[in-house]
Amino acid sequence: MKYPMTKQGAEALEVELKHLKTEMRPQITQAIAEARELGDLKENAEYHAAREQQGMVEARIRDIEGRLSNAQVIDVSTIVPTGKVIFGTTVTIANVDTEEQVVYQIVGDDEADIKLRKISVSSPIARALIGKEEGEVVAVRTPGGVVEYELVEVSHK
Repeated sequence: MKYPMTKQGAEALEVELKHLKTEMRPQITQAIAEARELGDLKENAEYHAAREQQGMVEARIRDIEGRLSNAQVIDVSTIVPTGKVIFGTTVTIANVDTEEQVVYQIVGDDEADIKLRKISVSSPIARALIGKEEGEVVAVRTPGGVVEYELVEVSHK
């Protein structure tokens, strides 16, 4: 099964993968070689630390490669804007009661980061917004009850 991912999300993973393979991997290999030279491996803390780090780096490399191979990369900037909310769009919504506005980009599950205003396509807000058009009001079920938001703007940045 393919999972949606923004072009920016895929590029960030590719940069991390390159760093792990071209910088971290050789550094760890060197650290293991240096630790081996120190003698008895059973009581060699540097050797065990380097091997543990190697395991974590290799696991992360496999994880990223798996995510990229299962990603359906979507570049929303190449899609003609229709005013409808789709995966990858950036939305400005306003709370109907408080008139407080907030801006979110709808991204894949792996890319979601509320501090960066990136919400998962499977989040309650995103699910309520997908397919809606500018000017529409959507009701979002939250732990505190139902909140209504007006869809102020949809952007393909």
